[in-house]
Amino acid sequence: MLRYILNRILLIIPTLLGVAILVFFMLRLMPGDPVAIMLEGANVTREVVEAERARLGLDQPAYIQFFKWMGAILQGDFGVSMWTGKSVTYEIGIRLELSLQVAVMATILAILLALPLGTLSAIFKDTWIDHSIRMISIAGLAVPSFWLGMIIILLLLTYFSWIPPLTFTPFFEDPLANLSQLIWPALAVGYRYSAVATRMMRSSILEVLQEDYIRTARAKGVYERLVVARHAMRNAMLPVVTVIGLEFAFLIGGLVVTEQVFNLNGIGKLFVQAVARGDYTMIQGLVLLVAVFFVLINFVIDMLYAFLDPRIRYR
Repeated sequence: MLRYILNRILLIIPTLLGVAILVFFMLRLMPGDPVAIMLEGANVTREVVEAERARLGLDQPAYIQFFKWMGAILQGDFGVSMWTGKSVTYEIGIRLELSLQVAVMATILAILLALPLGTLSAIFKDTWIDHSIRMISIAGLAVPSFWLGMIIILLLLTYFSWIPPLTFTPFFEDPLANLSQLIWPALAVGYRYSAVATRMMRSSILEVLQEDYIRTARAKGVYERLVVARHAMRNAMLPVVTVIGLEFAFLIGGLVVTEQVFNLNGIGKLFVQAVARGDYTMIQGLVLLVAVFFVLINFVIDMLYAFLDPRIRYR
């Protein structure tokens, strides 16, 4: 088991290094100049533009810029935003709590819905229960999260005169105000999230129920509830855990439109602003952040695999 964990940890280093190299050099290959975007509309001379490029370090060769950036990262410094002049760590930090909380709440909601609904749909296959759950899950896949968010806002505005607050309230400052603001985007995102996991749970349960050890357990007279709960669900969870983990990592930076609908200043919105402004250092920091989340989530998934399936630990 220790060797299994060490192998997974060692894979993290080349993965993050590869992401850093790709994002850095691909940004330099993109058309456009961040200094030109910053000074757009300003009547400045060529000398001012060159001085600004020198201040930002953009006048140096790309490989020198890369090694300086990597050296700063190893010291915990992700650089300064080219647009705001503030630390990348600070700009991300003030928005990460919001995005992370929405992702966690949506994940909890998805798990609470997907596991029981997917299991019931598989157990009562081709009955009205199965058809109803499949209809709900297909609707969740078909309805965009931002559209559902707009419907939620319209209903809340019409019946309760509620609109999204302009500022984010941290949970520990005012839990009620915090939840009243974030429960609705979490619901809009979590519905689609749960639909994906429900479909996967149903398929996995149906596949596992056809295995020989399930037939053996039934032949021995084990109660059907125990067959499903003790034997089927544990093995069926492997692909479901993968879907839940990857969807959670995606939510960290992938809620651009939903954040816009609910007036949330999160990581997704910051991503769009950084790309529009050509803010190289901010984009690099955000991509690395998302990569770290994906790598860590995959590591957690691998550990859950080993817990759910002992054969993985002994290989």
